[in-house]
Amino acid sequence: MKPIIAKVQESQLRKDHPAFRPGDTVRVNVRLKEGEGEKEKERIQAFEGVVMSRRGELLGETFTVRRVSFGIGVERIFPVHSPMISTVEVVRPGRVRRAKLNYLRARKGKAARIKRGGRADGAAAPAASESAE
Repeated sequence: MKPIIAKVQESQLRKDHPAFRPGDTVRVNVRLKEGEGEKEKERIQAFEGVVMSRRGELLGETFTVRRVSFGIGVERIFPVHSPMISTVEVVRPGRVRRAKLNYLRARKGKAARIKRGGRADGAAAPAASESAE
């Protein structure tokens, strides 16, 4: 990517999302517009699932979230810096050893579980400190 394009795009990036990566369970709150004309309303709908992959860079970066709804796997691809995304919350960090979790599509039930993972970057709960009385 050309440096001038990268510089322009960096000013438009959202910085309010938490750090998340494949294997994490996230809740993506999406803004939806309902109705038409003057009766158009906006509401927020949550989509919670496992992050399967992240791809792209800068404004073109996307992530795929998968959840099983009524026994059917549903995947949605979200642009990271889209204004249609209200918030992204990390519900549970996961510990995986690869960047693309496409193998989850073939698994169901307990075989599709992901290990819970603490992070070295400070996402894990801090240790309790002793109080001086």
